[in-house]
This record gives sequence, C-alpha cells and structure tokens, in this order.
Amino acid sequence: MSNCLCIYYSRTGNTRAVMEKIAELLDAELLEITDGKARKGVVGFVAAGLDAMKKTPEALMPFQTKHPLGQYDEIVLATPVWAGRCSSITRSFLIEHGKELPERVAYVITHMGDSPYEAVYQQMDQYLSAPHVLGLSLQPKATDYHQKVYDFVRALRGEAAEQE
Repeated sequence: MSNCLCIYYSRTGNTRAVMEKIAELLDAELLEITDGKARKGVVGFVAAGLDAMKKTPEALMPFQTKHPLGQYDEIVLATPVWAGRCSSITRSFLIEHGKELPERVAYVITHMGDSPYEAVYQQMDQYLSAPHVLGLSLQPKATDYHQKVYDFVRALRGEAAEQE
C-alpha cells in the first residue's frame, strides 16, 4: 500500500465511486467523511445546496486513519459541487484539518454541470498550508470519464503532464 490517503464525501454515490477507483489504482487508504445527516432525494439535494451557500460548517462524525493526516505523503480529497461550492462537509473537514495535511494534496470534484468549477479549487485551497498540486473536475456521465480518471492517477504518479 502506498502512503496515500483518499478522502471523500458523497451524497449520491458518484464521488464515492470515483474515489474507490482512484484508491484502488493508487493502492491507497480510503476514508469517507460525513456529518451523519440524511441528504438523499430532492429534500436532501435542496438542503445540501442551502448548506453550501450559507457556508455553514457542519459537525463531522469522528473518523480514524492509519496515520495522523500530516504523515501521509499525499492526500486526494474529493467533493461533490453544491451550488458552485465544495460540499459543506468537505469545507468543515478543511476548516478543522486543512493545516494538518501534507503539502501534496490533490482534488477531485464531481458535478453535473458543464462548467469545470475551477473556482472550487481556490475555495478549498484557502484552508491548506500550500495550494493543491493537481485537480480533476469530473462529470460522472461524461464520455471521457474513465480516461480522465486514469490520466489523473498517472499524473499523480508523475507519469503524465499535470492537468487542470
């Protein structure tokens, strides 16, 4: 196993699916973060968007990793895009733990819209000690979905040019 931690929050399962694949390809530890709230269906969708727009930090459920966060060589952090922002759960994680993360942090953002939502990277970077090293903006139903995932993993391994 590599010394990489893949962290994600997923409301619908789309972000979970991509992070399971990335963790498998990187031979990395996988961690799901959550606030314990039920966010399924239309009501959950609306509540999630409102939480993101309010920028209200959510209380996270406790989680455990094999090592302290700062002892990983690399962390891949994934979030769905809610109302043009990272999820409130991911933001809460970054507020609480962003300064603990190693310098090598990569992002995966999943979204349904056509925009790459690159501003989300900058929103997340404000909580880190150093800016992210790589980003993947991904539409789960895009025809190039799998290729983008493989290219991202190759870039993380230093096998391809970085993308954003």
